[in-house]
Amino acid sequence: VQLQASGGGLVQAGGSLRLTCAASGRTFSSYSMGWFRQAPGKEREFNAGISRSGGFTYYADSVKGRFTISRDNAKNTVYLQMNNLKPEDTAVYYCGASLNYAGPTSDEYRYWGQGTQVTVSS
Repeated sequence: VQLQASGGGLVQAGGSLRLTCAASGRTFSSYSMGWFRQAPGKEREFNAGISRSGGFTYYADSVKGRFTISRDNAKNTVYLQMNNLKPEDTAVYYCGASLNYAGPTSDEYRYWGQGTQVTVSS
C-alpha cells in the first residue's frame, strides 16, 4: 500500500488542523493505521493508532484529549484531527500502516507516507 499524507501547515497556538492520509490499493481495511511525528533531533514519536475497522483507537498521553484519529475505509483514508495545538506539537507528521496492532512501536508499521510539516507558532 502507498500512503500520501497532507494537511499540514502553519497555525497559531490554540488552533486546529486536520491531517489526511490517503492510501492506494484495495487492501486498506487490512491495515491498522497510526500517526507519528518527528521533530528535528528527536526520535519518531507515536501519536495515535486505529484498528482495521475503526472500532479501537489509541493515543499517546501527550495528545490525548486534543487529537482524534478516524478512518473511512470506503475512501481509503485515515485522518488526524488536531485541536488546541501547542508549539511543542511542531514536527513532521507521518502516517503508517501496520498488519498487526497499531501501537506505539514504529517497527510494527510496514508502510509509511512521506510526511507533512506542522508548525505551531506561539
